[in-house]
Amino acid sequence: MEKDKLIFDIIEREHQRQKKGIELIASENFVSDDVMRAMGSCLTNKYAEGYPGHRYYGGCQVVDEAETIAIERLKQLFGAEWANVQPHSGAQANMAVFMAVLKPGDKFMGLNLSHGGHLSHGSPVNFSGLVFQPVEYNVTPDTNLIDYDMMEEVARRERPKLIVGGASAYSREWDYARIRKIADEIGAIFMFDMAHPAGLIAAGLLDNPVKYAHIVTSTTHKTLRGPRGGVIMMGKDFDNPWGKTTPKGVIRKMSSLLDSAVFPGVQGGPLEHVIAAKAVAFGEALQPEFKTYQQQVKTNAAAMAQAFLDKGYQIASGGTDNHCILLDLRSKFPELTGKLAEKALVDADITANKNMVPFDSRSPFLTSGIRLGTPAITTRGAKEPLMGEIVEMIDTVLHNPENDSVIKSVREKVNAIMADYPMFAW
Repeated sequence: MEKDKLIFDIIEREHQRQKKGIELIASENFVSDDVMRAMGSCLTNKYAEGYPGHRYYGGCQVVDEAETIAIERLKQLFGAEWANVQPHSGAQANMAVFMAVLKPGDKFMGLNLSHGGHLSHGSPVNFSGLVFQPVEYNVTPDTNLIDYDMMEEVARRERPKLIVGGASAYSREWDYARIRKIADEIGAIFMFDMAHPAGLIAAGLLDNPVKYAHIVTSTTHKTLRGPRGGVIMMGKDFDNPWGKTTPKGVIRKMSSLLDSAVFPGVQGGPLEHVIAAKAVAFGEALQPEFKTYQQQVKTNAAAMAQAFLDKGYQIASGGTDNHCILLDLRSKFPELTGKLAEKALVDADITANKNMVPFDSRSPFLTSGIRLGTPAITTRGAKEPLMGEIVEMIDTVLHNPENDSVIKSVREKVNAIMADYPMFAW
């Protein structure tokens, strides 16, 4: 069979783009060669509907071993009693939880999307907002920190059946204990989506929501540095609170409802090649050097944030506790949109994404901010000195977002710098 030159040429172009540029999208990372080898393995050939030991297909005895290893490693990483490694993405993991916990039309509460919440936490164009009834909590106008008093007030007033924590653009630690207290008071399930900080949590550098939440979801890429996919965990399994039973009348565990919600609820056959790659990544995350890497991610983010503050930029919440920085452009460049800033930076081979900032006056298509993160650039071996250089280059571009010669000059500098950095240094 003739090789598909067209597609493989595109793959190589993307490889070169990644090598030459500075990757600052907070939700991206670079995986190891071993993770990629597992993803590109013959396990992609195997259908395996169901769960290890209970499949609807024959010939699953080998992939059962790989999936079981992925489950056990994930449980070890986060101190979980139960885990499901089959969700194809973080949004799929969230969907499964919603389907297990809620009925169509039920009320749930999540972070306001314009304040950093995720699409799957209540967007009107997403399953979460289309099928269920979202109510929201915000960050405070003065600090841009989660407004827990508002969360409590809304929870008491609206009585949501599910409280969702987590965000796609929030750079601070969460008060998990307080959210759990609020959930317990109103008889709600507390789900935390730790997709963004999962790697830092695994390394013990941030508090672990598995200790507090009824259910925790995550992606397996981002800071966790695995293949693109999702997982669901529980610190402790428990009887479902709605009295759902087996055909024999036995109260079903929450784990049983969640397993059923993933398959056959929202997915068909699991991607066993991706699950094997998840297992490899979880194994890497259990190694001592992973903690060293995550510490550098956190250190780099703090250094980058401080460099921006020193130049007079405004950062939502005033800084960062994790890998993420939400840059508010309005104080320094009132007329500059996040859309134009993103385009100019991409033209300079610095990849970031436009993002709304709390209480933004612009639409999600324009925005007044850009979101930055340090996981990918840290994977390549970057440390604090480079963070200062990166901020200088970003500042130069943002001062000249439509000046082709300036952007070209920055791009050449970016390419020259990154030529000395491997794709995977840790």
